[in-house]
Amino acid sequence: MSTPPVQNETPPPPVEGSPAASPKRRTTPGKKRNRPATGKSGRKRKGKKPAISTKRLVVWTSLEILGLAVTTLTGIVVLLGYAAARFSGTGFFSHLLPFTLGVLGLILTGALLLIGWMRLRSRLRQKKIFLPALVALALALVSGIMTLRGDFFFAISQFRILVGGKEEAGRVTLAHQVFAAYRRLDTVQLRQLIDRAKPFDREIDAAASAFGLDPDLLHGIAAAESSFLPRDSKDGGQGLFQITQIPESAMQAAADRLKVVKPQPGDHRHNGYLAAATLTHYLAQMRGDLFLGLLAYNIGPKNGGLRFIMQQYGATDFVTVQPYLQQLPRDYPIRVLCYALAFRLSRTLGALPAYEEGLNAVRIQQVGIPGL
Repeated sequence: MSTPPVQNETPPPPVEGSPAASPKRRTTPGKKRNRPATGKSGRKRKGKKPAISTKRLVVWTSLEILGLAVTTLTGIVVLLGYAAARFSGTGFFSHLLPFTLGVLGLILTGALLLIGWMRLRSRLRQKKIFLPALVALALALVSGIMTLRGDFFFAISQFRILVGGKEEAGRVTLAHQVFAAYRRLDTVQLRQLIDRAKPFDREIDAAASAFGLDPDLLHGIAAAESSFLPRDSKDGGQGLFQITQIPESAMQAAADRLKVVKPQPGDHRHNGYLAAATLTHYLAQMRGDLFLGLLAYNIGPKNGGLRFIMQQYGATDFVTVQPYLQQLPRDYPIRVLCYALAFRLSRTLGALPAYEEGLNAVRIQQVGIPGL
C-alpha cells in the first residue's frame, strides 16, 4: 500500500481585519490595565475643578466691591480736594476751565482704571477665587492710611469746603480760630483746670446725656464760666455754670429730667441740668448753629437776645454778626470750644499735645471740636 502524502499543516495567513490579525498583548494576571478615559472624540478628559459654593462667591464678591468702593471714593475726594485748592478762584481761564478739565480727566482715568481692573481680575480669579477681594481690600487699606497724612487731610478739608460752600467755609474759619486759641493756652493751667473738673465729671456727663449734648462741650462752658470754682458772682450768676436768667421752657425741661418741682441753681447737679437745658433751648432757637447757640447762651434774653441783634444788623451767621459785638460776647464761643477741645484731647488721647509740634495740628484737627 502506498503511504498518503503528508499535507502541509501550516495555517493560511490571517485575513487583514480579522481578529486573528491583531497581535495578542500579554497581560499580567491579577492586574487590570488602566485605560485613559476618552470622550467621543478620543481625547482625554480634563479633571473638573471643584465647584464653588454660592455663599462663598457672594462673600468674596461683596468684599471686592467694598474694597473698590472705598478706594474709589477716597481717590475722588482727595483729587477733587487738591483740584479745588489748586484752582480756587473766579477766573474762567485760570480757575474754572482748568478745574472742569481736571474733572473730565478724572472721569477718563477712572474708566481706564476700571478696564484695567477687569483684566487683572480675570487673571487673579484663575489662580484663586479670593485674590481679587484681597487685592481690593489691600488697596482700600492703603488709601485709608494715606488719608491720615497731613497733605491728604488738607485735600479732604478742601473737598468739604467745595461741597459745603459758604457755610462750610465759615465753619472752617471759625474752627481754626478755636485751634489757634488752643495753641495759645498754657498747658500747665489747662491740666490744673482738668484736674479741678474731675469731682464734677459724673454730674456734668449725666446732664449732657439727658439733653443729648457732647459732655466735653458742657465741660467747656463750665470752664469758661467758673473755671470749676463754683461761686455766686456779682451779676447774679450761680454755681459751676453761672446760671442767671433761665428761659421758662429750659427751667421746665430741667425739672422734668431731674423729676423735681423746681431745680435749685445752688445744687451742682441741678446747675448742670439747667445749663444743658438752657443751651439746648438756644441751639433750637439758632437752628442748630453751635457758635450762635453759645453766643445766645452768653448774651441771654437781655435786650431781646441775640436774635434781635442779628435782625437789627441784618446778620445771618456768626461770621457776619461778630463785627457788631463787643469783645467779651464775641470771643465767648471760641473760648468755650477751646476748653472743650482740651477736655476731648485729654479724654481721647490722655494728653494735651502741643499744637505746633510735628503733625500734632493734623492729629488735633482729626480729633475734632466737640459739638461742631
